[in-house]
Amino acid sequence: MNATGSAALVIRRLDAAAPTFDRELAALVAFETGQDPAIDATVAGIVADVRARGDAAVLEYTARFDRLQAASVAALEITAADMAAAFAGLPPAQRAALELAAARVRSYHERQKLASWSYRDPDGSEYGQQVTPLDRVGVYVPGGKAAYPSSVLMNVIPAHVAGVAEIVMVVPTPDGTRNPLVLAAAHLAGVSRAFTIGGAQAVAALAYGTATIPAVDKICGPGNAYVAAAKRRVFGAVGIDMVAGVSEILVIADASARPDWVAMDLFSQAEHDELAQAILVSPDAALLDAVAASAARLIEAMPRRAIIAASFAGRGAFIRVRDLGEACAVSNRIAPEHLELAVADPDALLPRIRHAGAIFMGHEASEALGDYCAGPNHVLPTGRTARFSSPLGVYDFQKRSSVLKVSRAAAQTLGPVAATLADGEGLPAHARSARFRVERD
Repeated sequence: MNATGSAALVIRRLDAAAPTFDRELAALVAFETGQDPAIDATVAGIVADVRARGDAAVLEYTARFDRLQAASVAALEITAADMAAAFAGLPPAQRAALELAAARVRSYHERQKLASWSYRDPDGSEYGQQVTPLDRVGVYVPGGKAAYPSSVLMNVIPAHVAGVAEIVMVVPTPDGTRNPLVLAAAHLAGVSRAFTIGGAQAVAALAYGTATIPAVDKICGPGNAYVAAAKRRVFGAVGIDMVAGVSEILVIADASARPDWVAMDLFSQAEHDELAQAILVSPDAALLDAVAASAARLIEAMPRRAIIAASFAGRGAFIRVRDLGEACAVSNRIAPEHLELAVADPDALLPRIRHAGAIFMGHEASEALGDYCAGPNHVLPTGRTARFSSPLGVYDFQKRSSVLKVSRAAAQTLGPVAATLADGEGLPAHARSARFRVERD
């Protein structure tokens, strides 16, 4: 391994042909997302307090952390009229962009809806699956310095498409400052109710309910370390989407890629956080050098260049491989959140990709389009969890119930089988329940 770059940008280099590569790659992707014990202890106290004292605790924590005083939690509710007014008051360009993004996200997710099904056995029995939406969902939207209307669309629209009857949004508003773009997105996406609360106290209120805030069945949406710890803690009482980690991008590129485009795509995720991960994999040494040169030049104009530089230095890498097949193998080991196939023939590589949150095909498919308006969801598995999990979707807001309609003939046939197995397990009530249908009067 060696490092190249300017004083502003250090780029780690790995070579898949090196005898030390496996060890170096393992170290690169190793990232402990376990919760800080101090944060976990603080969150445990907040969750327990909100569960015990409800609205009163929510008001106290909102005053303490967001410097927002209110006489009641009801006073912290954002009304439907507030959300509609925010949408109506947007500049035309913003409103049009939001509408187009929402329409595309909705169109994509409409195709994900699961349907109930059934089949009939020759003995007259019917078996199947009934699909139903969740009753009520809570959506956490980060607040403060940054605004995330795209997160509103990506979390709320799939729930709405699934048929969730009530969608409750919580968003912190430090010092009482409400972001109109977030409120407008909530109106457009179909939020039922919204409250200006955040942090672990908001997660606890959604999980257990208070006199004012209804308890939900599932909580989704990103947040800081305290929000993530709270979601972990309440899981089981409610469902959660996932505990998201830091942003990741891996670009597989060949000689046909444009160095400036690749560099900026890497920056697009590195600028999120100093711990974000941006990796370039290519068999073309000249392309790796060209992207490094582009990155060193382009970073000077980036307002978030310090964050980008820290991300590259801490967890970024340029990896040289023998061929594109090996590039796919390396990518599968990393299982990135975002994977760009910046190659001449991305379709040839797609069958080789097994683990990735979202796959961007070809040179025109920048990750940024996926974040905002292409249509697929931007809530994606991170930290190698793409090996076993999927993007957020309509299916996260639907449940499946097994349906069994057993005929008399089937009860006669299957009863002895069930009874024999139940006897073998030492469960006599099970066995007798099955035999009752066989030995009927």
